[in-house]
Amino acid sequence: MSELTTVARPYAKAAFDFAVEADAIDNWLEMLVFAAEVSKDDTMKGFLSGGASVVQAQDLFLKVCGEQLNSEGQNFIKIMAENERLSVLPQVVTQFGELKADYEKTVLVDVTSAVELTADKLTSISTALEKRLDRKVKLNCKVDASIMSGLVIKAGDMVIDGSVRNQLNRLATAMQS
Repeated sequence: MSELTTVARPYAKAAFDFAVEADAIDNWLEMLVFAAEVSKDDTMKGFLSGGASVVQAQDLFLKVCGEQLNSEGQNFIKIMAENERLSVLPQVVTQFGELKADYEKTVLVDVTSAVELTADKLTSISTALEKRLDRKVKLNCKVDASIMSGLVIKAGDMVIDGSVRNQLNRLATAMQS
């Protein structure tokens, strides 16, 4: 999987640089997401891996995408097709999203709690994380009763596990030592 990420990185960077220059980051993200979904379709995968010529792959892919891609987006797809890289479009989208978040100084934070959190609690968590991470925070909240109580917060590589389940697991480990 890391090989696909390595292959996708220069395409994502090129698309992102162009999108910044054209002041069209969100538009490019929409186009790339759509194209990535097309590339994940089983029929399309079969066609692309079935020995179709570059021209056939380009034509079919662009016909399927239709008006979802502007002329620059179509050129981007043509370049990826010429290099036989249409299959890495999902990774390009991931990389593009990371570049966008870094550019906008935002971070997506997953917050897991045992019960639904109040608006005040969410605001408090968001404010504290913005100070700690020096970025604008977007919370992605979910409820998981198995953590019993407390919170599990994940932002990129950072994990703050303040759940009762984690505390009990640590206590059990300490008692067995």
